[in-house]
Amino acid sequence: MSLVIFVGMAVTVFLTSLLSGIFGMAGGLILLWVLLFLYPVGTAIAIHGVIQMTSNGSRAWFSRAYIDWKILGILCVGVFVSGSVLFLIDYTPNLTVVLIGVGLMPILVWLPFKRLQLDASRPSHAFVAGLMSGALTISVGVAGPTVDVFFIRTEMDRRKVIATKASIQTLSHMAKIAFYWDAASRLPAVDLISVLVAAPIAIIGALAGNGILQRITDANFRSWTRWVVTGIGAVYFAQGIVKLL
Repeated sequence: MSLVIFVGMAVTVFLTSLLSGIFGMAGGLILLWVLLFLYPVGTAIAIHGVIQMTSNGSRAWFSRAYIDWKILGILCVGVFVSGSVLFLIDYTPNLTVVLIGVGLMPILVWLPFKRLQLDASRPSHAFVAGLMSGALTISVGVAGPTVDVFFIRTEMDRRKVIATKASIQTLSHMAKIAFYWDAASRLPAVDLISVLVAAPIAIIGALAGNGILQRITDANFRSWTRWVVTGIGAVYFAQGIVKLL
């Protein structure tokens, strides 16, 4: 990895962590998109997991006072179940599937889920959210927009939403790293060093984003999140369709 690419990755990690610190997911989508240009899909997902685990983990730590531990525990059970199933069927990622799958995710935040009354504070719904988080994080690299539909209609304020989502995303990324460990272990030493050096930068971005989060209203948080992830998803989907054709 050249110096230019390393500096570019460092800047990308900071900015995407900043976005995730504010919106809880948008940054991870952009970071994965960049990594898919640089590495094979399995390796890109593994590297994404290392960086996002650092970013989400630091964000969860900064907001730890707001974590809903009961919901988090149920979410973890769902992640474990989905990860076990993917391991048993020996799942292998495909670039086109990843691009289209991630591109379609933002559609979910526009669907009328109010009628379904999806609510992560309900145990059965939290389990399904964890199941989807684990399955999608491992299979296509990210799951933020999908998990978000279980939180966006709850009575939880934005800080509790961000803290609890960051916690389950951290654990989901840990599962993703374990799943793709073989691909990640074959990285050249210079690339591995670059990733390990860039990862802590995610903490700085997450801290800056957390500061901005405290200054925006719940209404703006929910509205801006939808538009940001929709724009990113459109880019993913278009690229996936081009590869499919």
